[in-house]
Amino acid sequence: MVSKIEPQNIMVFIKKLGRNIFTTHEMIAISGKSASTIVQSLNRLANQGLIIKIYQGVWAEPGPRALSPFEVIPHLFPRQRVYVSFISALHLHGIVEQIPQVITLASTSHSNTIRTNVGVFSIHQIAPSFFGGFDWYKGDGSFLIAEPEKALIDSLYLSSRKKKQFGNFPELHFPKEFSFRKAAKWAKQIAEKKIRQYVLKKLETFSIRQN
Repeated sequence: MVSKIEPQNIMVFIKKLGRNIFTTHEMIAISGKSASTIVQSLNRLANQGLIIKIYQGVWAEPGPRALSPFEVIPHLFPRQRVYVSFISALHLHGIVEQIPQVITLASTSHSNTIRTNVGVFSIHQIAPSFFGGFDWYKGDGSFLIAEPEKALIDSLYLSSRKKKQFGNFPELHFPKEFSFRKAAKWAKQIAEKKIRQYVLKKLETFSIRQN
């Protein structure tokens, strides 16, 4: 028989974490209870509206402000490193005005799409040797994001592939601090010659338009 945990006790465990987003595994570890007991208790709290189920094994306690889907990223991918890139990163850096409907992520793992209760996440695979050029959002944010130049090159990198993802860009507005030279350095790190040449040619087109 599965032992029950009173809702207030679960809420105490959540408060101990010091953040409103948490996972089932964290609750199991901090409470010392079985997985079945914790899952049953969390589902009960969700039915009562005290917490929100974001995705399988990922939950959140409602707060005074709306939950940002970007905050959820580290909890969706606890065993792999991903960073926000492509059109989503270009938007956050102010280069693309239109808000993307899907949050685009770069990873060395297989491409995939995850649909959650706070947003849709599209993971795109890039070569391990090209996995770089990112940092915490605004220096101390809760998720990793590509620097503007790398986000553009990542997008061009994917647009060269068979699926032609990001082949048609929305209107781009490059800030003064954007460095096409830095972007070119990233492009030159692409191992495949044909793709490298394609990306550099596209980058040159953007640079000419900017000037």
